[in-house]
Amino acid sequence: MSTSADWTPQLIQDEIDALKHKPGALLPILHAIQDRVGYVPEGAVPQLAESLLMTRAEVHGVITFYHHFRTSQPGSHVVRICRAEACQALGARTLEAHAKTSLEIDYHQTTRDREITLEAVYCLGNCACGPSISVDDQVHGRVTTESFDRLVEDMRTVPLEVK
Repeated sequence: MSTSADWTPQLIQDEIDALKHKPGALLPILHAIQDRVGYVPEGAVPQLAESLLMTRAEVHGVITFYHHFRTSQPGSHVVRICRAEACQALGARTLEAHAKTSLEIDYHQTTRDREITLEAVYCLGNCACGPSISVDDQVHGRVTTESFDRLVEDMRTVPLEVK
């Protein structure tokens, strides 16, 4: 993922052209745009609608229906907390409350320092080791409030890898 706020209509069109032949092309295109830019820019909605012969409302509806899609630039790190039943049974609600309080944000928000975006996810495939979270797509299991705090501290002190 680029996570660069720099996007152009041509970049969006390239993703559309590469995938518009697929059945149900909107979802693969939205994933490709978010993978490339880090989010789905609001300015891409009219272009997607026109290219796919949809209304802007239809495109916007799909973007807002799926929790996975973002419409603004995420923080330097994305933390996803599993909210599925298995993780809830193992303490995810306590972890969720702690994360929101300690980061001073809710789901789909980014910390004031632009370092951490918090998102909900409904399964990380790590059910036996819950509660689970992912940090920048790396899954962590049996996360306690203490281990969560250590992960946050590491995110804020260790520079991002250059990709």
